[in-house]
This record gives sequence, C-alpha cells and structure tokens, in this order.
Amino acid sequence: MQAQLLELVPFLRDRNPQARQLALSNLLPQTPQGSPYRDTLFFKGLGGGGLQKPKETDVIRDLKLLCRDQLNIAHDAFRALVNLSDSPMLIGPLSDPSFLTFIVSYIVNPQSICADLAAMLLSNLTASSAACLIVITMKIKVIQYKPYGEDAFQMYPVDSRSGSSPTPVPHPTGQEMELNALPLLIDAFVQGATMGDIDDLSKRKRKGELNFLASVFANITVSPAGRLVFLTPQPSDITKTDLSQVTETQDGKIALEYPLAKIVPFTEHKDSIRRKGVASSIKNCCFLVKAHKAILSPESERVVVQPSKVAAPGIDAVPYLLLPLAGPEEFDLDDQEKLHPSLQFLPPDKKREADANIRITVVEALILLCHTRWGRDYLRSTGVYEIVREFHLQEKEEKVREEVERLVQMLKGEEPSIQAADEEEEDIVDAELNKADTISVSTKAEDSDEEDFKIEEI
Repeated sequence: MQAQLLELVPFLRDRNPQARQLALSNLLPQTPQGSPYRDTLFFKGLGGGGLQKPKETDVIRDLKLLCRDQLNIAHDAFRALVNLSDSPMLIGPLSDPSFLTFIVSYIVNPQSICADLAAMLLSNLTASSAACLIVITMKIKVIQYKPYGEDAFQMYPVDSRSGSSPTPVPHPTGQEMELNALPLLIDAFVQGATMGDIDDLSKRKRKGELNFLASVFANITVSPAGRLVFLTPQPSDITKTDLSQVTETQDGKIALEYPLAKIVPFTEHKDSIRRKGVASSIKNCCFLVKAHKAILSPESERVVVQPSKVAAPGIDAVPYLLLPLAGPEEFDLDDQEKLHPSLQFLPPDKKREADANIRITVVEALILLCHTRWGRDYLRSTGVYEIVREFHLQEKEEKVREEVERLVQMLKGEEPSIQAADEEEEDIVDAELNKADTISVSTKAEDSDEEDFKIEEI
C-alpha cells in the first residue's frame, strides 16, 4: 500500500487535472494525525534541526500549488494542508511570505469559495509567532472597483487569483494599492458573520463565513505587537492609510475606530468558534493596561491608547462581556438602572453561554479590567457585580465559580486609602500583567483551552 501511495505523488503535478484530482483524493485520507502512511508520504525529507530550517519537500510544494487549482482540487489541497499543519515541522514551509500572502489575499476576496478552509489553515499557522509577525506586518495588493449594477465599492486582492477565486468580469481597471492585511481580514470577518444564514452560495456576497478568523485574531493578540494593532485607531475607511486624511463626518462622528471594536459584538454569535476566538482576543487585549479606558469607555467618549496620540471612540466592551454571563433574571429598579440598555429586560428564554471555556475566558477578561482603581469603579457602576452574582448562583463548573469569586473579591473588596496616580498605577500593573502573561504564554502548549484552536482531521 505504501509503495502504491508513493507512486501517486508525481501525479500531483500532472498536466491532466483529472489525474491530479485522482492522486490527491487518494492521498488525502493519509493527512490526518495518526494515519499509517502520513509520515512517510508528507514528512520524510523535511529534516531540519537546530538553526537549520525544515526543507520544503516536493509533495508539500505541490500541495501549496494545488491550492490555486480548479475548485475540486483546491478544496482537497486546502483540506490536506489543514490536517498536516498541526505538525510544527510544516509551520516553516507553509509560513513563507509568498504563500501567506496568497492565503490572506484569498480569504479577503469575497468570491473565494474555499475561504473557510483557508481561514482554518491560517489559524493553525498563526499558532507560530513567526507567522503572526508576518501577518501583522503584511501588506497586500488590491484594486478598488465597483461591481456591475452595485453602488458599493469592493476590494479585489490581486494575489488571490486562482481557479476557485474567480477574477471579476470585467477585470478591475483601477490602480493597484498596497493595504495592511489585518484590517482587511477584520472587515472580511465582520462581513462573513451573517453569510451562514444564506444557504444558496450563489446569493452570498461573501462565500465564506470566516469564523476561524476569530482564532487567528486570538493567536495574533497573544503578542504585545498584535494587541497594539487592535488597540491603535484606524480609519473607518481602510483605503485611507494616512490618519491626517481622516476628518469628522457630517453628523459629527469621528471617522476613526479601534479595530477591536469591530469584533467585540460577536461574543453572542451562534458559532462557538467565533465566540471563543473573540472572547480570547478581548482577554488578550486586556493585558494592555493602558488600553483599559478605551476598552471600557462608551462610544460617546474619545480615548487615547499610548503610545498613539490619536483619540478614537471607546470600544464599550462591557455589555458584550456580560451578555454571555447574563440570564433571564429580573433585577430591582436600582440595579436595573446600572445596566447597559442591551442588558435590561432580557427575554425569559435568554440562555447563558453553553461553553465553559468561553465563560471562564470572559470572567478572566473582567478580572484583568479590575487591575486599576478606575477600571474597578467603572465596572461597579455598570452593574457587573449584579450580573455575575446571579451567574454565580447558576454556574456548575467549579473552575468558573472560583474565577467568579476572584472577580467579586476585586469588585466588593475594600479599596486602599492611598491611591497612586492613574499613570503610575497603570505602569505598575502593566509590568505585573506582562510578567503574568509571559508565564501563561510559555505554558500555552499545556493549556487545553488554547489547544482547541488547532484544527485537525477535516
């Protein structure tokens, strides 16, 4: 059997698409972890060790090229690489800048039919800090154009060209421009949120739901550089890269926003992968203490997150953190008035988050936001204690209950009589949280919650 499978490998680059498809369909069952011939077929010859990077073998190079092939071949090639990318040996060969540029461009293109598989692959690759850094700093070439019969502009990523991502007809004739990749991925993620409600693929403006981009954002925000991207004001119009070009709109709203503000509403989305990745992204961003005011403040207030000197509307994350913990309970009038309008008079069928890992992540984010006096006072004034008090009564998981009790101690505990100035306190807490975050990152491989972001055997 092994010899027969090895004979199929050269057919991956055959001129006949039927031969390529047949060879790939027979090799695909060997890509999941635990398959008997996986190592022999896909990992033999990778080598590497010490300072030497793993070498790219012919079969891996072929699979990367087949991701650009016609739809049925590209679909199986993406599936194969998603399954194989659970191995650290393939992170290097799959994270070369040219291939990552194709993957990101492919995801950004609304017409990419295998965009969800590409998002899964990017999720696995960004488990590596090297791949994260490439995505954070990446720029991709796009052409802005108006589809026939539509008023809104769309972006055509030039490097997404492939058999399963058709070029618009007529071909866009606008000028190429280079844009930061991460804001484009965030916009694609937001647009994909409602695509699952449309069963007919031909009627979707974006073919993929892109729920797995949430775990990409969670991976990226593990690093301080990644957090800064999500907590640095960006123009609402992503084609404007110069902040000096941004002015107020006619209704007086500033045309700047924190990228994190775009993803926080999805803590209540129907897809658990999206909810979990967004909750983890928010929690990771909470390690940046200087951003706490921006994370908590309402949109009506403009807040600066150092080292940036540009103010943008607050992210107003509290209601999105509390909704997963909130149930149908009714509160006294005094307690009710503290709550955000979205948390008042919830329907009798309101259910709490079913996934214990997401619940504990949300509670841990609230604990991080309690690390300054200003944060504790703000959370007290917005009814956080009242919500978690009822949540604690219903919670069955002991680990979650323990974290809720930690949160309550911080909210209801006695405050010190002498208080440091805001900036001094932020600097002290920032150093403490960075130290704690470094420890948590170093033990990431032992954390079963983080391992859930690894996609295998599809």
